[in-house]
Amino acid sequence: MAELSPYQYVVLRCVPRADREEFVNVGVVLFCQARDFLGVEWEVDRDRVQALDATIEVDQVCRGLEFIGAVCRADPGAGEIAHADLGTRFGFLKAPRSTVVRPGPVHGGVTGDPEATLTALLDRLVR
Repeated sequence: MAELSPYQYVVLRCVPRADREEFVNVGVVLFCQARDFLGVEWEVDRDRVQALDATIEVDQVCRGLEFIGAVCRADPGAGEIAHADLGTRFGFLKAPRSTVVRPGPVHGGVTGDPEATLTALLDRLVR
């Protein structure tokens, strides 16, 4: 059995209209310092998002999620944050920045395989 390591994660929420306080879960960011892992998986259900606001530009939501992926991968196209260590990048991602794509509260657990745990969280919390 693989040794277990602690991790933290946030669920990414699409909040089309902040005044209504309604949201749809669209992704998960997972950080496991012991395994040197920072990753995101996301999936946007256009129908669910547009059920909350028919005028929302879903492609713009997807671009925001792609940016989060670039930060996780340390892609230079993400800007200065791409040069930071994993913990700093996770701190950046868990802080609310957008009016439409927002992180939920930080949760934690232990894992022997951060990538598999990320996929399992996406399955449980988003799909």
